[in-house]
Amino acid sequence: MKKTGTPAPRGAPPSPPSSTPSIVSSAHLVSPRSAEMSEFEFGLIVAGNAFHRWVVHCMSAAGLPDLTPLDVLVLHHVTHRARNKRLADICFIMNVEDTHLINYSLKKLQNLGVVVSSKSGKDVTYACTDMGMDHVNRYREIRESCLINALNADDGLNRDIGELARLLRLLSGIYDQAARSAASL
Repeated sequence: MKKTGTPAPRGAPPSPPSSTPSIVSSAHLVSPRSAEMSEFEFGLIVAGNAFHRWVVHCMSAAGLPDLTPLDVLVLHHVTHRARNKRLADICFIMNVEDTHLINYSLKKLQNLGVVVSSKSGKDVTYACTDMGMDHVNRYREIRESCLINALNADDGLNRDIGELARLLRLLSGIYDQAARSAASL
């Protein structure tokens, strides 16, 4: 971890000067046009890893140990609005290109008895079982107790979290466009 404003490693562009040093994970990527983006990316890495650790531990406490973060998120999405979901829809909503990753999670969740598949014409759809709902409801209780209560959220903090969520959705579109551009080089 390097702070901007410090001398750059040999061969790297110099870090932009800053009155408040930024905490970044890759000083060699800091752009003088947006040092904030490097700081954001480091925050995203740290927050993403903390979030993944959280969902795994929360679901383990809810009675489903040994799931990956993706398994937990797939279970929550399959449960969302109590409607059957197709593999392609799950991938689309979760913004996951590799369908085999979601398919593997679905198979794992089916083997645990928390998700069931059914055929509707040519489509295979997935739904949460009663046992799956029990685990998801327990997860919600633990989330309320351990996470939401820890926020001591007032209206101002909740507004900030809502704005952050909006910005993350916006940035996901910018990253997707940048990925398409990079793939065409």
